[in-house]
Amino acid sequence: FEAVRSALGALPLVAEDLGEITPDVVELREELGIPGMAILHFAFSPDPRSTFIPYALDRNMVIYTGTHDNNTTVGWFLEDASEEEKDFVRRYTAGSGREVHWDLIRLALASVADIAIVPHQDLAGLGADCRMNTPSVGEGNWRFRITPRMLGEGIQARLWEMVETYGREPAEPAGFGTGE
Repeated sequence: FEAVRSALGALPLVAEDLGEITPDVVELREELGIPGMAILHFAFSPDPRSTFIPYALDRNMVIYTGTHDNNTTVGWFLEDASEEEKDFVRRYTAGSGREVHWDLIRLALASVADIAIVPHQDLAGLGADCRMNTPSVGEGNWRFRITPRMLGEGIQARLWEMVETYGREPAEPAGFGTGE
C-alpha cells in the first residue's frame, strides 16, 4: 500500500470489511486510512451492538443502504428481513416501513460516515425483481436497467432536499470533472 501510494498518490480505496472482522484488520485499515463499509441492511440484526448501526459508525466509513450484491431495500424489508429486524427498523427510523427505502436513505445521508452510497433501485423504491446481482448464482444477474420513470423529478427533488438537509456534497464520479 505504501509503494502504491508513493508511486500513484492517494487512491480512492474502500476496504470491503464485511463478515467476521478481527481487530488486526480494523487496525490495518485505520493505519492505512482506508475507509471501511457499513451496509444498513445488516445494521438491524437482533444484536444491538451491530457495527453497522448508524450511531456506532466512524467518519472514515462508506455507508450504503445496500450494495449490488444485496436485495433492494424494499425487497430486503419485504422478503428477507425477519420480523424482529423489521420491528427494529420501524423503531429506529420512527417510520411505518411503508417507505423503508427513504427511511434508510435518510439514515445513510444523516450518518457521520464520510461517504454515503444509495443504489438507484433504492431511490426508485424498487422491489426484489430489480435486484442487480445474487452472489453464487450464475444466471439472471446484471440485467437491471434504469428507465426514464426511475429518473423522475420527484425522486430528484426528494434526494436533493435530503442532500441539502444533511450537508452532503454530491461527488463527481472518479475520472470525471471539469478539468479545472
